[in-house]
Amino acid sequence: MFKKVKIDVVMCIAWLLAAVSAFFVHPDREYIGYIDFRSLGILWGLMVIIQGFKANGLFEKTADALLAHVSKGRQLSLVLIFICFVGSMFITNDVALITFVPLSIMMLRGCGREDIMIPVIVLQTIAANLGSMLTPIGNPQNLYLYGLTGMPLTDFLLLMLPYSLVSAVLLLISAFLLPGQNKPLNLSSRSDGGKKTGSLQSTIISAILFVIAFLSVLRVIPWYILAAIVFVAVLCIDCKLLLKADYVLLLTFIGFFIFTGNMSRIPVIRDLLNEVIGGREFYAAVLSSQVISNVPAALLLSSYTANYNDLIIGVNAGGLGTLIASMASLISYKAYAKEYKGSSLKYIAVFTGFNVCFLAVMIAVYKLLLK
Repeated sequence: MFKKVKIDVVMCIAWLLAAVSAFFVHPDREYIGYIDFRSLGILWGLMVIIQGFKANGLFEKTADALLAHVSKGRQLSLVLIFICFVGSMFITNDVALITFVPLSIMMLRGCGREDIMIPVIVLQTIAANLGSMLTPIGNPQNLYLYGLTGMPLTDFLLLMLPYSLVSAVLLLISAFLLPGQNKPLNLSSRSDGGKKTGSLQSTIISAILFVIAFLSVLRVIPWYILAAIVFVAVLCIDCKLLLKADYVLLLTFIGFFIFTGNMSRIPVIRDLLNEVIGGREFYAAVLSSQVISNVPAALLLSSYTANYNDLIIGVNAGGLGTLIASMASLISYKAYAKEYKGSSLKYIAVFTGFNVCFLAVMIAVYKLLLK
């Protein structure tokens, strides 16, 4: 964990900005008010719970159960893409990619379909980023903004549903356009998800904890009750899971909370950003995401607007585009580059091409729904 902290660029930038802003707004009692402990507590709880599922091989087993019925290239690509799309809605986009992209590399290599390796992984990445936008627990920016707005779950789902449906159709069309769709597959090298057996008891406990976490998201259970329950339960089941949460992401959040909180207390900057962002939340979110990624964009822009609907849509659509527009996209890139070092530029080119096309459609859908 500590090695990761040292090399994480986004976290270092967040704390550098926080430190610089502290020269203009000296630390005081208001600093503690910057931090959204509810979002951080729920996010931490979900991270630990999902690690419990991973430790029991639940996601790999699910993938294997689906792949057991696959015999052709089209079926394989659809399963690999849509397992990321649907899975990201519940286990977050980064966990979906961490779990299923390595599985895809192994599967495609094993059945001799390395010719579609890059487009499938790129589409998996897009699927995870777009699938996750439907639910408040799909990605960190949604969890934060959902808690900030206090909107009902149904309102959030209905807000993002049109974009999710369009995304599903685009992914389906893209998958059907991949070459060699009717070729039979040799799946003798299919992954063995059964290697991770785990215990039924710990899986059931993780499932119960997930339900409690979801109730906390819905504001039925206070976040600190959730955190306490998760801590005690996981401490009894497998205390090592407590160390596997993404503490780098949590520290990044805190750094940006301090920075954005300080910026909102500097009148000149506050007034300037209010003027620039006001009425342009969607486009400001999309553009800023391309440079600083969509999670920091959500944290930064949320301090200068009350039009949260456009901001939510913007930071989710803004996850498309550049490789850093969504930090989850780097997971897929690193997994591919590790196995195919000489094709990194080709991957980036294909990734950018697909992402620009998908982003253009998302912008068109936004404009259409405005009318």
